[in-house]
Amino acid sequence: MDYLVNSRVKDIEISGIRKFFNMVAGMDGIISLTIGQPDFPTPRHVKEAAIRAIQENKTVYTHNAGLLETRKAAANFVKKKYGLGYDPESEVIVTTGASEAIDISFRTILDEGCEVILPGPVYPGYEPIIKMCGAKPVYADIRENGFRFTASIIKRYLSAKTRCVVLPYPSNPTGASLSEEELKDIAEMLRGKEIIVLADEIYSELSFGKPHVSIGSFLKEQTIVINGLSKSHSMTGWRIGLLFAPENLARHILKVHQYNVTCANSIAQVAAAEALTAGIDDALPMKEEYEARRDYVHERLDAMGLNAIKPDGAFYFFVKIPESSELNSFDFALDLVNKAKVAVVPGSAFSNYGEGYFRLSFAYSMETLKEGLDRLESYLT
Repeated sequence: MDYLVNSRVKDIEISGIRKFFNMVAGMDGIISLTIGQPDFPTPRHVKEAAIRAIQENKTVYTHNAGLLETRKAAANFVKKKYGLGYDPESEVIVTTGASEAIDISFRTILDEGCEVILPGPVYPGYEPIIKMCGAKPVYADIRENGFRFTASIIKRYLSAKTRCVVLPYPSNPTGASLSEEELKDIAEMLRGKEIIVLADEIYSELSFGKPHVSIGSFLKEQTIVINGLSKSHSMTGWRIGLLFAPENLARHILKVHQYNVTCANSIAQVAAAEALTAGIDDALPMKEEYEARRDYVHERLDAMGLNAIKPDGAFYFFVKIPESSELNSFDFALDLVNKAKVAVVPGSAFSNYGEGYFRLSFAYSMETLKEGLDRLESYLT
């Protein structure tokens, strides 16, 4: 029956991140530094809000766009944090995780044959959806620009077929971000063009040293902003994403969302409203701990002679494989597992431009990081 499967689906592969994680999951004694899963519990007051929602029988369908209470909380959150102005009744959609927000955005704006410009290396969740829409992913090489996807680089890849530019910052896998001036430059370059920016800002609350800035501040009319609670409030399993877009885009995206999932989980939406209001600063103590871990990991990697840019945000290092190694990134990661019992993600999981690197997540306890880095150091020496 394989011949009955949509050819575009058959051509898609399982994410390289998950593929490697699943491969080593059953091995004994492995220290895994692979997954971007916060190691903090969901804040207690958020869990208690969900329990109350169950007890009060808030277990029915909500408005397709989400509970108005949750949408108002989301609009207020991004207004206070990033100065973004969205009407909760017509420009905010609560989605089943940020992944669904990405999916419904692409399916709304992409036509057969159009192009989407992505930074390379990049999170692997965009390309499959772009291809399923019949569109073409176009990777822009950002390796020689400190992994910064700036206007001068984007300009080289623009064509008459360009429909969308993806701005995922802070970045998975590199941890790089963009400054206010860099974002303004991109906004001015794209302003008035028939191009939509998809700004994936799921790591916005984990921005180190300086507050996160959204391109939605400068180019709202052409921008879809995607956010959520997975990273900021350690709510990965609650599957709550947030989509912000001007009304003329949001009303079409809502149609795709409606026929995709009807609405996000009602209990999780109540918990999200609590997180976005009473828990508006819940991410701050987590961010402080991540920053301490970042500094520790950077010091250790530097002492090992490994080349890795210090991240501006998120919780990843994208590390250059030593030139002395003759292995590609997948074989290097596999050799590291077999010989040192420590798992990282091969850079090739993040497009061809990730080859020659590996991603190390520091969303783990300091004890786990120390042991994992000790093993990495022993392997290298």
